[in-house]
Amino acid sequence: MPHIAVLHDPHALPEALARPVVAIGNFDGLHRGHRAVIDKTLALAHRLGRPSAVLTFEPHPRDFFRPGSPVFRLTPLIEKTIIAERLGLDALIALSFDAGMAGMEASAFIEEWLVRRLRIAAVIVGTDFRFGAKRTGTSQMLASEGARLSFEVEILPEVAMEGGRVSSSAVRQALEAGDIAQASEFLGHRWFVAGEVLHGEKRGRELGFPTANLRLDAACRLRHGIYAVRVLIEGRVHEAVASFGRRPTFDNGAPLLEVFVFDFEGNLYGRSLTVEFVAWLRGEEKFASVEALVAQMHEDVLEARRCLREASPGADASIFEAQIA
Repeated sequence: MPHIAVLHDPHALPEALARPVVAIGNFDGLHRGHRAVIDKTLALAHRLGRPSAVLTFEPHPRDFFRPGSPVFRLTPLIEKTIIAERLGLDALIALSFDAGMAGMEASAFIEEWLVRRLRIAAVIVGTDFRFGAKRTGTSQMLASEGARLSFEVEILPEVAMEGGRVSSSAVRQALEAGDIAQASEFLGHRWFVAGEVLHGEKRGRELGFPTANLRLDAACRLRHGIYAVRVLIEGRVHEAVASFGRRPTFDNGAPLLEVFVFDFEGNLYGRSLTVEFVAWLRGEEKFASVEALVAQMHEDVLEARRCLREASPGADASIFEAQIA
C-alpha cells in the first residue's frame, strides 16, 4: 500500500497531487456514511485520472466553538490517517480550524482554498455539508460555485441502516453504552485507538497480569469496563483483554486503558500501540479484595479468548491487515 501524504495547511499541493478530487468534511469516525463519500471520491478520481484526497479540519470545529465541552473524537488525526490510507486515498489535507477559518466567508473558502491553493478538479460532499462563517455555505451553494469556477461537485445523500441513521453521534452513543457491536456496524470497521505506552504503577505485573497502559483523550466517553481487543505491535497483531476505567478497587484515578496482551513477553514502554475493540465483556467493578479481583481477571481472560476466537478478523471489519500472532 502506498504511503498516504498528510499535509497541514498547504500553500499549494505537490505535483503528484495536482488537480485532486477531494472529499470535504470532519469525517470523525470515517463511518459507513463517510465511506459512501470516500468511495465516490475514489471512483471519480479514477475516472478523471486524478489523485484522491480527504480535506478535514483540526481541531474539530466544535472544540473551537465550545472549548469547555470538547467532543468525544472517534478518530483523532492519527487514527483518521490510518483509515484513510487503508481506504486507498492519496492524501489527507488537514486545515487548522482557528479564528481565521471560523470567520472566513463560504465564498472566500472556495476561492482561497479549493481554487487557489488546492486547484481541485472535483469535490464530493454529503447533502448536509455546511461550511464558512456561521455555516452559511451549503452543498447547493458549493455546486453553484463549482459550475462558475469550473470544478465538479457531487452531493451524496445520508446513509441509513436498520439500526438508524449512520452518524458520528450514533457511533459515540454506542461506545458510551459499551455497545461495541453496534458501533462496529455503524463504522463498517472496529473502533480503535492509538497511543504510546506509558509507565504506570506496575500493579498489573504484581498481580500476574502485566499491562500496557495508554492514556486516551480526556474527552473519550467510552464506557468504563472490560473489553476483548486486538493489539498491533510492530506490525504483528496479538489478542488481548483490556480495562478502561478508574481502577475503583485501588485508586479511582483518571481513566486509563490497561491492556494485557496474551502470550507476549517484552518491554512495551514508549512503543506505539494500536488497540482494536472487538467485544464488550463486563462493566468496571470495585472488588472487596485483591484475591477476588485476580479471580475475576482470570475469568476475563478466558472470556476474552472465547470472544476473539468467535470474532472474524476479516479485512472488512478489522483495520489490521496482518495475521493474528
